[in-house]
Amino acid sequence: NSKQEAVATMAVGKNKRLTKSKKGSRKKALDPFLKKEWYKLVAPSIFAAKDCGKTIITKTQGTKIASDGLKGRVIELSLADLQNNESLSWRKVKLCIEDVQGYNCLLNFHGMDMTRDKVCSLIKKRQTIIEGNVDCRTTDGYIVRMFCIAFTKPQDNQIKNTCYAKASQVKGIRAKMVQVMSDLGTKGDLKSLVKELISAPIGEQIEREASGIFPIKDCYIRKVKVLKKPKFDVTALMEWHNDDSGADTGTAVKPETENLVAGSGGRL
Repeated sequence: NSKQEAVATMAVGKNKRLTKSKKGSRKKALDPFLKKEWYKLVAPSIFAAKDCGKTIITKTQGTKIASDGLKGRVIELSLADLQNNESLSWRKVKLCIEDVQGYNCLLNFHGMDMTRDKVCSLIKKRQTIIEGNVDCRTTDGYIVRMFCIAFTKPQDNQIKNTCYAKASQVKGIRAKMVQVMSDLGTKGDLKSLVKELISAPIGEQIEREASGIFPIKDCYIRKVKVLKKPKFDVTALMEWHNDDSGADTGTAVKPETENLVAGSGGRL
C-alpha cells in the first residue's frame, strides 16, 4: 500500500510540473491581419486599366523583407477587367510581380489562357479539332510557348452531316499554325507580341492561310506560357509601364485632294 501511495504522489507531482509549463507558454490570440499591409497592383500600360487590384503581405520584420515576398507572385486576371471590355471575358491573363516601388507592385506579362467554358463551348461532335504548339524566342530574350486550337467547318452547300479532315490535311494545317505563330513570336519583342495576342487577329490569319487545305473556324491562340525570362532589368520593365501615348507616332495624314486642270488627262 505504501508503494502505491508513493507512486500516486509522484504522478501528481509530475502532472503539476506539466501544468506549470503550459501556463507560461500560453500566448494571447492576436489578429494576424494586424501584422499585414496592402500593396497596389499596377498593370502594364498596354492595358486600359492600370490599377487592377491589391495584394496583401506581412510587414517587414527583421530580415524578412515584405518586397522580397511579393516579387514573383503571379496574378491571374480577366482581360475584360484589364481592357474594360466585357466581350473579352473568356481570355485570362497572368501577370507577375517583377518590382516593388513604394506601395506599388509593377506587373509584367507572365502568360495567357482561355476560360474552360469558352473551350467547352467550341468543342462539338462531327468535326475535327486541330491543335499545334511552338516555342519561340522574342527579340528581347523571352522564350514563349504558344498553343493554338482550331476546328474544321462544313462547306457552305454541304449536305453531309460530318466535316472530318484527313490526317494529312490536319498535318498541313498544323504546319501553317506553327509557321504563323513562330513568325509572330520571333519578329518583335514581348510587348508587341502581347499587343497582337490581345487584339487577336492571328486566329483569323491562320484561318485564311489554312482555308486552301480545309475550311476551319474558331481559330484561337489557346494558351501562352513564358518559359524563360532574361535577367531582370528595371529600364526594360519601366518601358512596359510608361505610357505609349507620349510616344512619337506622328499625326494622322489627311488624304490629298488633287486639283487637276481639265483636259490634262487627270481626274477632276
